[in-house]
Amino acid sequence: MPHKSDDPKSLDTKIRHNDWRDDLFKHGYVVVKGVIGPTKAQQYMESMFAWLEKFPLGFDRNNRSTWTVDHLPAHMRGGMYHGYSVQHEDFVWEARMEPGVVDAFAKLWGTDELLVSFDGINFTLPGRDRQPTTPWPHIDQSPRRKGLVCAQGIINFAPNGPDDGGLVVVRNSHNLTEQFFNEHPEVVGRKTWGPEDWFGFEEQEVQWFLGKGCDIVKVCADPGDLIIWDSRTIHYNAMPTTDQVRSIVYACYAPANWATEEDLTLKTQCFQQRRGTTHLPSMNVYSPDPDNLRLGVPDPYARDTPFSNVKETEPILRMAGVLPYQRSKSKP
Repeated sequence: MPHKSDDPKSLDTKIRHNDWRDDLFKHGYVVVKGVIGPTKAQQYMESMFAWLEKFPLGFDRNNRSTWTVDHLPAHMRGGMYHGYSVQHEDFVWEARMEPGVVDAFAKLWGTDELLVSFDGINFTLPGRDRQPTTPWPHIDQSPRRKGLVCAQGIINFAPNGPDDGGLVVVRNSHNLTEQFFNEHPEVVGRKTWGPEDWFGFEEQEVQWFLGKGCDIVKVCADPGDLIIWDSRTIHYNAMPTTDQVRSIVYACYAPANWATEEDLTLKTQCFQQRRGTTHLPSMNVYSPDPDNLRLGVPDPYARDTPFSNVKETEPILRMAGVLPYQRSKSKP
């Protein structure tokens, strides 16, 4: 059986569109402005505060002395939440289904028949115990895949300036990843802690890209903006040095017809079990096993169902891969 990484499906990034897609293809990332209104963005951020307050840990949005790890559920790298079935909270799915978000990815891929990843959220709160994280530069597309097969998304709800916590990219690196792996074939199969479609770069390897004209950019965005980046673009997240909250939903979309029956079966199981997946929505569907640890010990607050479960509408079930899209038959 052919390896899935040999799948030829990818987006042709050489076509000019005279819109934001050209910036994505040129630089490896783009900020699509105002896909959600500022009032709605604020509501999503309030939903994240409310989600934290549902845990019996004493977190209070109005009392910053509770904005510490002792009062928060388990998370990683500042505010990345992937446990507790947060991927299937009603407000997370509502954000994924926002028309402006879906329309942007439909425009990118040239189809409105899309699948979405079951990604988590990032709700980074500034506080006394927040320490800078070591950069973890990586890509979320296997070196064995060719072309753009995964475009990652951040639906942004809070002001995100140059010193606020957020996405950092090595601009233009997506144009050089294939050359890098061709010149360094010994690293292609290097074992990392991630699944197949994850590759971490060492510091000297990032310097190779910088030496070829790439530069490191902290991506800034306003409430309601959508950040899209090519998964071949080296990236990581940074902690804030300000008092600004970071509030986002991670969401990646890809054409539904890229998925195999096996992928759809696994995706359906993940949805029905309210589990998360990695970034690829339609290929190499993979659900990481939660470690159910908090502060280094078994998490007494671990849960496998959301507090407010997603409402299973037909559009959501199609986007989740549970129901097929109703393809129109061609005329004779």
